Amino acid sequence: MVDALWKCGNFEQRLVLLPRQTALFEMGNTKVIAAVYGPREVQNRSQQISDQALVHCEYSMANFSTGDRKRKPKGDRRSTEISLVIRQTMEACILTHLMPRSQIDIFVQVLQADGGTRSACINAATLALADAGIPMRDIVTSCSAGYLNSTPLLDLNYVEDGGGGPDVTVGILPKLDKVTLLQMDSKLPMDIFENVFQLAIEGCKAIATYIREVLQENTKQLEYRRGL
Repeated sequence: MVDALWKCGNFEQRLVLLPRQTALFEMGNTKVIAAVYGPREVQNRSQQISDQALVHCEYSMANFSTGDRKRKPKGDRRSTEISLVIRQTMEACILTHLMPRSQIDIFVQVLQADGGTRSACINAATLALADAGIPMRDIVTSCSAGYLNSTPLLDLNYVEDGGGGPDVTVGILPKLDKVTLLQMDSKLPMDIFENVFQLAIEGCKAIATYIREVLQENTKQLEYRRGL
């Protein structure tokens, strides 16, 4: 197991690589766990794709993830939307054509929510995919940025996110310099949008550097255990 803490100003992350195919990712006070299963036989044969793998994603929130302890229903509109966003983002990086007629399942669960859960889920899923040995074009990293009180902010927490300002969520393939996800919940003047978007991009690149360092450390530990 690898446990690493990374800080940049107020931007703090923790990554724990748990037993194979599982990863725990923290951004600030937001904690997310992701697990990957596959590639394996497609469970529903009618969904099988002859020339590529089927990617299935399921997002959920633990009942204790927020101050409201009410049971979080599975399959609600928000969970379905976020599951779709994560799946589409992961499909952009997975080399699905190398695994035809198979299925890859990605399960992400929010253990503690304090804003930025969508980005944290994508980062956790990336780590779990890498740990599972799933071939990818590049790791995909995500970060959000907002604009509150005339100030661009990186990785909004729950209070900042509830302040009513616009929020931009970005996902990128850092080595390929390609944007795979861009979501914005309200309108912004173009000049302000460019500043907020660029801030989110820088956050994604910082996360990518951090993730690569932790994956390299995990690889070294595996080599040491195997006597390589």
